[in-house]
Amino acid sequence: MSDWTVTQSPAAGRRPRALSPLREHLRDTFWFAPMAAMVAVFVVWLAAQALDAAIVEALQNDGDYETLDELLRFADDAKAVVSAVASAMMTFIGVVFSISLVAVQMASGQFTPRVVRLFVRSRITKATFAIFLATFVLSLLVLTSFDTAEDARAVTTVPLVQSVLTLCMVAFSLLLFVLYVNTTLRLMRISYVIARIAAESFRVTASMPVTADGPDTPDLGTATAWVPHEGRAGVLRDVHITRLVRTARKHGVTLRLIPRIGDFVVPGTPLLAVHGGAAPPRRALRYTISVGVERTYHQDLGFGLRQLSDIALRALSPAINDPTTAVQALDRVVQFLAALSRRPLDAALHRDRHGVVRLVQPVPGWTELVDLGFTEVRGCAVGSPQVSRRMLAGLDDLLLLAPPERSEPLMRHRELLHQAVDRAEQFPSDRAFALHPDRQGIG
Repeated sequence: MSDWTVTQSPAAGRRPRALSPLREHLRDTFWFAPMAAMVAVFVVWLAAQALDAAIVEALQNDGDYETLDELLRFADDAKAVVSAVASAMMTFIGVVFSISLVAVQMASGQFTPRVVRLFVRSRITKATFAIFLATFVLSLLVLTSFDTAEDARAVTTVPLVQSVLTLCMVAFSLLLFVLYVNTTLRLMRISYVIARIAAESFRVTASMPVTADGPDTPDLGTATAWVPHEGRAGVLRDVHITRLVRTARKHGVTLRLIPRIGDFVVPGTPLLAVHGGAAPPRRALRYTISVGVERTYHQDLGFGLRQLSDIALRALSPAINDPTTAVQALDRVVQFLAALSRRPLDAALHRDRHGVVRLVQPVPGWTELVDLGFTEVRGCAVGSPQVSRRMLAGLDDLLLLAPPERSEPLMRHRELLHQAVDRAEQFPSDRAFALHPDRQGIG
């Protein structure tokens, strides 16, 4: 049984699970997939080379030199093909790299720099680059396997299997190149980028074990010890929940994470509060906290809303002036908040196998999420009726979905938007038009 369990969240629809920080960090890198592919293709080449040597040895033992002569003639033709493949793959790799750089530059300039990580995390981009490099390495390795002997009795190996494997890799590379171009073109469309951000945000929501304040929430009391941050300064990316729960259970304490995921932490500031005993030794807490230079989706509940707000703000800037993109971002903001409207927030309680709370992780509350989704966009919505109408429609929808105790921040944003439009529009007809709720903005 797992070392930790969590209270089931009605919004998740399934039992949340602890995602591996290592796996998530590898997804945020671009070097791992190509390196793994090149190592794997080297192992495959060794196996294919051994198989080719076994085939030649079997034919020589049987005295079937006529077949060996045919294989030697095939090898001459295959060598020319493999040489051409080795040259062409470098060109393809350059094309893939150039397309990626152009796409990243356009996306970061038009949308927000934070969407660059969508390109880095794209599986098809990594697979294409990895397979291209693997095909190039394989073709070079195969070229070293061609035997210069012309006599069938003296030949030691004929790269038959290796040549066929190279051709299969070329075919696979061409297929991936088509898929890569299609995926890159989709990532350059704002509607698809916004949809990807929303999908990543919902994945975080489903995996985070967020529990409500209530009778199941323990009274931790006063902290008995503190654990300061001793690593480098940076953004708190995630914590290794399983290790922290296991460590707290082993030492009979409860740990409370003080900063939220996404906060900037500096050395010396309190990182963990310990309740019920002494602080665990530093070696037990090693590799449980991950600090980086930017936020990630892994455990950050508000990062998706941050990106959606950034896209809407960039779209409403005078340099771009694209209110339709802002409306598309608001669509996903409303969708995300609607999914959280009845979900317990404010704290995530991680329990051990006996149901004892061992780790308390702070998460954004309802008011904070609503402010994150609407405050900055509302300030730029004045003068753009399309955005103000869509925002009002979204707030009205959320007021219908959220429980009464969560209506205050929604009503506040609604009232502030009314006041801003009243001050900006001097004609009653313009004010009435800008304040008419419309899910399409101006449908």
